Amino acid sequence: MIRLKNSDEIDGIRKSCHLLADMFNYLLPQVKAGMSTKDVDDLCKNFIVSHGGKPAWYRENFAGAACISINEEVIHGVPSRKRIIKNGDLVSIDVGIDLNGYISDSTHSVLVGNVKPEVRKLDQVALECLAAGIEACRVGNRISDIANAVYEIADRHGYGVVYDYCGHGVGLDVHEDPSVPNCPFRGANPRIKPGMVLAIEPMINLGVPDVYTLDDGWTVVTDDGLCSAHEEHTVAVFPDHTEILTDLNYKK
Repeated sequence: MIRLKNSDEIDGIRKSCHLLADMFNYLLPQVKAGMSTKDVDDLCKNFIVSHGGKPAWYRENFAGAACISINEEVIHGVPSRKRIIKNGDLVSIDVGIDLNGYISDSTHSVLVGNVKPEVRKLDQVALECLAAGIEACRVGNRISDIANAVYEIADRHGYGVVYDYCGHGVGLDVHEDPSVPNCPFRGANPRIKPGMVLAIEPMINLGVPDVYTLDDGWTVVTDDGLCSAHEEHTVAVFPDHTEILTDLNYKK
C-alpha cells in the first residue's frame, strides 16, 4: 500500500532529510585514502546521534549507521576496520536518519584521489541518471517514467543498470511501497500522486547489470567485478512540483 503523506508528515520528513544533507556536507570532505570504512561510519553515527537522530539502518538490523560500498560493491557494504579506502577508489555512502520517527535516505559517491577516467565518467552518468529520474517524478506520470528516464541515459553509455534492487517509498519507514526500478519492468506501475515521498536511486555498473550477495549476507557486488556507482535522493511530490528533500544546497 502506498502511503501518501500529509503536510505535517512531509515537514517531519523534510527535517530529517535536511539533517542528512547537513551530515553529508560535514562528512564528504573528510573521506580520504587511508581511512577504514568503520572510520567513515563512526563519523556518520556521531553526527547523527549528536544532532538528536538515530541511524535508520538500525531498524533493518544492519551493523552500521552507513552502508559503505567501494568500487565493485554496489550497495549494502558493511563498515569494517579492515576495509581501507585507497587512492583511486569510488566510495558510495548510503545513509538514512530516523529523526523523531521520520526517515530520510540518500547516497553520495566520493571519488578518492586519482580515479580512473572511466570510473569518474561512470559516476557522472549516475548523477545524470538521478537528475533525469527526479525530473520524470511529477504528478501524472507513472513510476515507469522514472525507470525509463534512468535506463535510457545509462544504456546510451553502454552501462549495466542493476535490476535486482531499486528505489522505493520512504518517510515513515525505511522501505515503503512503491518500488521504483531503474530499468523497464513488468508489474505494478502506479501513477505518481501528490503526497508521495520516494527514494530515487540509480545503481549503474561499468559492465554487466548482474549482481550477487557476499557471504556476509549484505554486501552486493557486480557479477564481473567491475565498478558500480550509486547516487540517491529522497524527493516529495507536490501538485505543481517535486522537491529534492535531501538536496545538499537546501535553503536554510
